[in-house]
Amino acid sequence: MQQLTEMDCNFLQQESVHTPMHISPVIVYDQSHRSSGRVRYKEILTVFERNLHKSAIFRRKLAGGAMGLDTPYWVEDPNFSLEFHVRHLALPKPGDWRQFCILLSRLQARGLDMSRPLWEAYVIEGLSGVEGLPENSFAIMLKIHHAAIDGVSGAEILTAIHSLSDEVAPPLVDDPWQGEREPSAWKVWSRAYLHNLQRPLKFLDTLGHLVPAVIRANRQSSRGDASQHKPLAARTRFNARVSPTRVTDSLILQLDDLKAMRKALDNSVTINDIVVTIVGGGLRRYLASKQEPPEDSLSCGAPVNTRAERNSDATGNQVSLMVIDMATDISDPLARLQAVHANAESSKAYSSSLGSSVIVDISEILIPQVLGWGFQAAMLAATRSHIPIPFHTIISNVPGPQFPLYLAGAQVHLMMGIGPLVHMMGLFHAVISGAGKITINFVSCREMLPDPQFYRECLNESFVELQGAVLERLKDRKKTAKTAKKPAATKRGAGRKSKAKRSRGAAAGSSRKAR
Repeated sequence: MQQLTEMDCNFLQQESVHTPMHISPVIVYDQSHRSSGRVRYKEILTVFERNLHKSAIFRRKLAGGAMGLDTPYWVEDPNFSLEFHVRHLALPKPGDWRQFCILLSRLQARGLDMSRPLWEAYVIEGLSGVEGLPENSFAIMLKIHHAAIDGVSGAEILTAIHSLSDEVAPPLVDDPWQGEREPSAWKVWSRAYLHNLQRPLKFLDTLGHLVPAVIRANRQSSRGDASQHKPLAARTRFNARVSPTRVTDSLILQLDDLKAMRKALDNSVTINDIVVTIVGGGLRRYLASKQEPPEDSLSCGAPVNTRAERNSDATGNQVSLMVIDMATDISDPLARLQAVHANAESSKAYSSSLGSSVIVDISEILIPQVLGWGFQAAMLAATRSHIPIPFHTIISNVPGPQFPLYLAGAQVHLMMGIGPLVHMMGLFHAVISGAGKITINFVSCREMLPDPQFYRECLNESFVELQGAVLERLKDRKKTAKTAKKPAATKRGAGRKSKAKRSRGAAAGSSRKAR
């Protein structure tokens, strides 16, 4: 039995019909090289069954909670049924990419059963007609509640259910797992009473190190370029209350293309800088097409892993948030990239001075229900007034494994991810790299993004424009370097001729003197 942290509980407080709070990795598998034929559903069940011991989230459910006065507990579900969580369906014919995205968005829109372990897996067949995917491929969409995992621990779970070889079935293991009884009402309420007695002390302790950290971070920030510290911007069409509907799509890129762009530019530029620049350019194009170009630059919230700083073995959420200016007010892609990089470095310095665990620390000093009410009240106030917001979208970048992975003998071909939406933050970009590719998946509600295919085109045009600008700069550098070598060679040649002429002149003078 393990109690949730206040930060994990905050994601439970945000759960609603309009805002289901689960993270959804989507993995596409190529089974064309599987020696024993196509993968069967029972074989996938066997893979899950023999890997359940690798992660605690698979068989534990919520219990307790003291009506919001304390965080609930994770208990091992004695009624756990694997076949309830692993489900089998097929894409309707003809089964193209658009139908695939519609199916994923519909599955994403449905909340999880909160009385059971908070995950589901959908085995999706019928992908033979999907352009760009291998023949007879299939996909698995995992839905895992954000209260149980963050992006990094989610990537670890993906690794747990896969193998490094094309074995059909994982080896049998000794799994002494047993179910648990739910905590008694006495235990739940007595612990809630003690925890709430300790909160004032936590408040003073947090305040004692948070105030100096804020002062230090503000001083550090004030020394930077003042142009990078822009006022909070107004909202866009994506910054309103979200509906229960969902739309999704993905821009699939080759990771080597982004690495080549980074290599051609300044070494300090990161892959994440390039991704933020692509998204910024795509948003700029999309909003301009709707006659809604923002006057100021848009910003994104970028989750940052704090697991190494706090406890690398901890489950649940160990994240902070960094705000990055996407420079959407800059038309030139290279200038936009330079601005994004400079702002990201400034934001990293500010977060480092402040301490990356500040969000976790603040959540621990508030009663979970009060924290939930405060968040909902803030969202309601923002929707009914013109209060500026600190950022406009989320870009969550999670590096995935770059080595071959297999499930039941089928090789991973593509990895994508779908993130959750909350009110006032109706556009989420999940960026996952793996299997030599990097995908920028976006999710929104249909009222905000009625044309997801067009937004994907905007992102692709932004990528092509940035890639072309990088190639042009690389050509200019090579041309400049080649031109710089020619005068140097001419000068050396002229020097040799001058030296030879002086030698001949000296020889002639010596001859005349001898005569």
